[in-house]
Amino acid sequence: MKIIYSKNLTHRIKKMPIQRGGNMKEKRIICLQIIAFLVLLSYSLSNGTVANPKVAIQSTIDAVLETLRDKTLSLPANKEKRRNKIKELIRERFDYEEMAKRSLARHWRERTPQEKGEFVSVFRDLLETSYITKIESYTNEKITYDKEILNDDGKTGVVSTSIVTPNVNVPIDYKVISKDNAWWVYDVVIEGVSFISTYRSQYNKIITSESYASLIQKMRDKLNEETKKLEAKPVVKK
Repeated sequence: MKIIYSKNLTHRIKKMPIQRGGNMKEKRIICLQIIAFLVLLSYSLSNGTVANPKVAIQSTIDAVLETLRDKTLSLPANKEKRRNKIKELIRERFDYEEMAKRSLARHWRERTPQEKGEFVSVFRDLLETSYITKIESYTNEKITYDKEILNDDGKTGVVSTSIVTPNVNVPIDYKVISKDNAWWVYDVVIEGVSFISTYRSQYNKIITSESYASLIQKMRDKLNEETKKLEAKPVVKK
């Protein structure tokens, strides 16, 4: 766990007078100062960045799986309701703007604010549609939360998980970044293959050989194609 200390607070603590054999009033003041320090320390932990990105990732994945197992939501009549709930859960953990920016790389800076907003929207819808298509095929495989690694900057890290099947274990790493006192996913690496690196290569090739307008149109066409597939797909009861 990474503990967040306040430099000004620790400086004041160091300067606190500690007298041996002092009267009860002085000892009481020292005790109150120590308690105040501990309260402020716990405040930094609870109101600063969530100390454990693995817990954040696990809570989101568990919530998605719980939604998939919900018998009521598994009814055909509740198909859209269930998918919308999954989207809400994903959006609470995935930083789509960060993912979109990293996917476009240098081409992001060339976009207007309107183009950036449009790209993030299409990019998000495409990823969510693809994710839901795959996650609905989940058949109670075991998921393990293996480890987390925080980088030296304290603001980025990796949470390693695995999907355990009878024949093979599939490693999935979630790259996370700290923003607004929470951990957000900005890349997913499956069996060593990065989503963002793959998208970046594909998008750069289309933009340089054709144009940005061509890229956004291809993404819209793909989104329409995936949406039709998803709409035609029956809900699998868990």
